[in-house]
Amino acid sequence: MIRIILADDQGLVRAGFRALLDAQPEMTVVAEAADGAEAVRLAREHRPDVVLMDIRMPGTDGLTATRAIGRDETLSDVRIIILTTFELDEYVFEAVRGGAAGFLVKDTEPAELIQAVRVVAAGEALLSPSVTRRLIAEFASRAKEPLVSEELDLLTDREREVLALVASGLTNDEIGARLYMSPATAKTHVSRTMTKLHARDRAQLVVIAYESGLVRPGWSAG
Repeated sequence: MIRIILADDQGLVRAGFRALLDAQPEMTVVAEAADGAEAVRLAREHRPDVVLMDIRMPGTDGLTATRAIGRDETLSDVRIIILTTFELDEYVFEAVRGGAAGFLVKDTEPAELIQAVRVVAAGEALLSPSVTRRLIAEFASRAKEPLVSEELDLLTDREREVLALVASGLTNDEIGARLYMSPATAKTHVSRTMTKLHARDRAQLVVIAYESGLVRPGWSAG
């Protein structure tokens, strides 16, 4: 069962999401929050699999709440999906940096929302939409100099290659096909890379890949 917390200051929005998600046989909404502070408290209380987090809420916003959850080691298994009205919202990038697994616009089709919850609960990241990669690339490109990560030096050549492919939005199956390895082996490389880089999930791997200069804005896996 995928356990979910809804964090949105609009009760009507929460009610709509709850009705949709609770109707799925493998999903249950365990709590609702009207602001970020309540979302953090409920996350610590319920330890959900997924939090659907509105980024713009009065008081403690979704960005602050995402950072708080991301910093809490006891909540390392909690996955956050940011909900936003605008695709190119500058706060979305900061939320991904802070630990969010990806984002969805609020007018996403119901089937896409359900699939997103399944994907994130399974440990993947919502990085396939090109807009997500454009967003991350845009903000990463604003840095005057690429950040140098000492941890990046710990990666093997193969792990660097895998990291670059993750940054392009490829799944484990696609990485395996590209590098002539099984999806399980690709997943192992991704997991080792996350461990070495202290990344919470694949979304943070993308940020690290751009900020370290390993991948440049506009780069494509071809």
